[in-house]
Amino acid sequence: MNKNVLISGASGGLGLALSERFAKEGCTLTLLANKNTEKLKKEAERLKALYGCGIKTLAGDISDEAFVREVFDRTKALDILINNAAVSYVGLLQDMSYEDWKHLMGVNLDAVFLFCRAAIPLMLSSPSGGRIINISSVWGNTGASCEAAYSASKGGLNAFTKALGKELAPSGIAVNAVACGFMDTAMNDHLSEEEKMAVISEIPADRALLPEEAAETVFLLSQAPAYLTSQIITLDGGWT
Repeated sequence: MNKNVLISGASGGLGLALSERFAKEGCTLTLLANKNTEKLKKEAERLKALYGCGIKTLAGDISDEAFVREVFDRTKALDILINNAAVSYVGLLQDMSYEDWKHLMGVNLDAVFLFCRAAIPLMLSSPSGGRIINISSVWGNTGASCEAAYSASKGGLNAFTKALGKELAPSGIAVNAVACGFMDTAMNDHLSEEEKMAVISEIPADRALLPEEAAETVFLLSQAPAYLTSQIITLDGGWT
């Protein structure tokens, strides 16, 4: 492919699957994380050795404008931006602090604005245009009890995706989102095995979404014609 790809939240379950999927294609990767950074460095070395691709890892808070500026000071070309990083909050809204709300919105929504704003000039100067792919959630489509803030952030991300896709369509830059269903990642580790099985029993596909399946969907979107834009692709096994 010979594409330059930036992935946020690269040390999580989906982030690692995304990194491997694009490394397999020989892409040059910029991988960002604020947690498990040593794990990400080791994974980057493994991918370099296995696929021979160029990879750099950077650690920092993606909702911090200064860190985003640092990332793009070191990024000279970009074809694919994957806004994957996210945090969740499970609990009653009345028990949520304003600090927790601001942190969640900062990572899930503000960072997407910061990264898209910085990425667009690079994509405008590229002869092949660009692809922006946001990782959303089914709760952004329907809302979830005890996850009002998370649902709001993903609903906002969906609206942002649709609007920015329209804005950038004349420039050949496609903007889409993948709204993932129940996925077998650390974000759902707060659930007991019994609770996980109760959720899975509601999913027609009768299992959780695998990170590798979500990564493959993102990869396919990155290869789709630019005419496919402003879309929220729901990947939930028929659940919602």
